Amino acid sequence: MSTEIKAPVFPESVAEGTVATWHKQPGEACSRDELIVDIETDKVVLEVVAPADGVIEEVLKNEGDTVESGEVIGKFKEGAAGESKPAESKSEAKAEAPKAEEKSEAASGDAILSPAARKLAEENNVDPSAVKGTGKDGRVTKEDVQNYVDSNKSSGGAAAAKPAAMPEVNVGQGERAEKRVPMTRLRASIAKRLVDAQQTAAMLTTFNEVNMAPIMELRKQYQDSFVKRHGIKLGFMSFFTKAATEALKRFPAVNASIDGNDMVYHGYQDVGVAVSTDRGLVVPVLRDTDAMGLADIEKKIVEYGTKAKEGKLAIEDMTGGTFTITNGGIFGSLISTPILNPPQTAILGMHKIQERPMAVNGKVEILPMMYLALSYDHRMIDGKEAVQFLVAIKEMLEDPARILLDV
Repeated sequence: MSTEIKAPVFPESVAEGTVATWHKQPGEACSRDELIVDIETDKVVLEVVAPADGVIEEVLKNEGDTVESGEVIGKFKEGAAGESKPAESKSEAKAEAPKAEEKSEAASGDAILSPAARKLAEENNVDPSAVKGTGKDGRVTKEDVQNYVDSNKSSGGAAAAKPAAMPEVNVGQGERAEKRVPMTRLRASIAKRLVDAQQTAAMLTTFNEVNMAPIMELRKQYQDSFVKRHGIKLGFMSFFTKAATEALKRFPAVNASIDGNDMVYHGYQDVGVAVSTDRGLVVPVLRDTDAMGLADIEKKIVEYGTKAKEGKLAIEDMTGGTFTITNGGIFGSLISTPILNPPQTAILGMHKIQERPMAVNGKVEILPMMYLALSYDHRMIDGKEAVQFLVAIKEMLEDPARILLDV
């Protein structure tokens, strides 16, 4: 029996998607619930699985084609895959290909490389043929590639010579090579939103600096007890999130958003935390941070970070948010001007902690200092409110008891 393969039903905020990868081709055997195609949207990658055991009968939308919500992208035939003639012809073609062409996918190992494993191999310059696959039918999984990379790092060796998907470019003296790579839908969406933010908002940035010694001492004093009780390490982000939450309650305009000619004030604090991934920057949202403890925040951030690296963040995880925190310090940034995340009206930028000589009570002391940056939409927030908001965060971080006492 033949059935239609349809693109998933997209959420209201997603207009269309792109066929990213067909993991199965016409005639190839599929098991029930086996991944057959990835649909990339401007927020997440959605997976389509086989409805039953059978074969792909026809592909209607090729990789790179744009698809709409629920659109038919192929046809599937239920039944024994081994009885399908296209499957036999394809397997025969694969068997003959290495003989005719030494650099075929089968010869290089690409034919049994999962998409996630292929991406990880490209990023780490790993030759897929050097990795032993433990997946079904010898397929090289993402875990296989990661284990291979880790083992090479521990032994001091190089990950591999060259990735199969990144052919070496041989150029003569004086020639310059170029490589053109299409922008992913996610990165294109990020680019559009950032440009729109700069063109539509009256964006300004105010700066301050914070002495991180009190929080660092607090972490050092209670880290072991915190880990023993909650099973997770106490980081800096939870302190910044709680301090920002308290400051948002005192300055409602910073927690608001602009919708056309309306100013929307939110009676809750949903703080987005910017996370850098291989596909681009994503901002999962911590809901109702006013009701979350430090341990709850740390656990949720770790959960989101793991999901982001695996590409498993759901659209619901990134929808909404009334304020955003971004941490460029993990990459070594000393100071920067973060760009607004529309329709939010403000974003807080954290930076690298660096020891500097500071004047304290008439004496010079070496202190671990961090620059803070608050970019804000001047249409909604006056300079006075922005400065006071950032000062409130600074005071709470330099004296963490203020967060508990709400002073």
